[in-house]
Amino acid sequence: MIVRVRSRDGLERVGVPDPNSATVGTLKNLIQSQLGVPVPSQNLSRDRNLLIAKSPVEVASLSDLTDPSMPLSALGISHGSFVFLSYEGLRTVPGPVGAATVTPAGSFGRKMTMDDLIARQMRVSRQENPHCELASFDRDAAHAFQLYVNETLAFAIKRGGFMYGRIGEGGAVEVDFIYEPPQVGTEDVLTLLRDPEEEKLVDAIATGLGMRRVGFVFTQAVGREGKGEYTMSRREVIQAAELQAEGGIEEWVTAVVKLEVNEDGAADVHFEAFQLSDICVKLFKEGWFDTEAVDGDPKVSKMKKDVVVGTKDVREVDNDFFLVPVKISDHQGPLSSTFPIENRISSVTLRALKNHMDRAKHLPFVKRISDFHLLLLLSKFLDVNNDVPALADCVRRQAAVSEGYQLLIESLAAAS
Repeated sequence: MIVRVRSRDGLERVGVPDPNSATVGTLKNLIQSQLGVPVPSQNLSRDRNLLIAKSPVEVASLSDLTDPSMPLSALGISHGSFVFLSYEGLRTVPGPVGAATVTPAGSFGRKMTMDDLIARQMRVSRQENPHCELASFDRDAAHAFQLYVNETLAFAIKRGGFMYGRIGEGGAVEVDFIYEPPQVGTEDVLTLLRDPEEEKLVDAIATGLGMRRVGFVFTQAVGREGKGEYTMSRREVIQAAELQAEGGIEEWVTAVVKLEVNEDGAADVHFEAFQLSDICVKLFKEGWFDTEAVDGDPKVSKMKKDVVVGTKDVREVDNDFFLVPVKISDHQGPLSSTFPIENRISSVTLRALKNHMDRAKHLPFVKRISDFHLLLLLSKFLDVNNDVPALADCVRRQAAVSEGYQLLIESLAAAS
């Protein structure tokens, strides 16, 4: 994977050969070998304020990547992540790659840089067929997500969530629940404040349910940038490509939720599903996107180097070239979505557990807990390696819950 390192010298990239086992210590050693900054001189952080810190005390307080044994994955550092580097001393920063030139055959004899040659091979065209045959959404999960955005947020800011479910025959994706990570949304930008520990619990629940992460869903605000007619903005394409690359499955789906005016002039909530094309994900992984660009037409993505679209060398590509539409459907999945949802304006407490258990007391116990958001709250009081998968497996099989787990859940509800 590639980790982007920003320092006083600008933006540089460090290749991490084995991301699954890489630690903070690994990253520091790679920065030393690839960028020439000695490990003892390095101050690393996920906080960009490190670069404007004035005193050694302030630098030390912002340097949160200090434990050399901490896995990068546990810190949420994945392909394309930014880390910030402060260091003492001087170093020589390598100049741009590709200064060498070649003269191609032909009567004109025009000299071409290595970047020119690469661009001629990096051809961007539409991908006709998705790897995902169909995306089907659990009606209750989709309704709970859009209802909050519509009635509470009034589509004024962006909101997102990771979709979990199953991959069926022919690459069809069934989305059965949506996990909403900590986040901050504005009209144009959705910033995910991902919590690796909470995501471990989510993945443990999904494993017990026989599910996995299959995509990402986000909403578009009514006052979004440009306010013109386009499917996804430049920022949205880059974020979706990054998450699809992280997802690691061909069937990964990106869903967009927005308000559209119907024939009667009223606004309807509308779902669309896409995959980012293979070439789009490749361009992202290889660092072709100008991720720092903020100005200009949001309908186009800006490249750091020329790519070939049709017969032209360009640095701006219409975002629609990167989108592969996916058919959409709905279904009634195995879980309910009536329990309060995590990381929203109102915190979810054990009082919500008591209220839920009281309301559903007429149901079999396993039915009462067949809700992902309830299981997520419970998982914070259980062992992630044993109890969480075991309880989720009961829900998957709709099997009787052991008396010990029942007593534990009821005591947690009573403790509120």
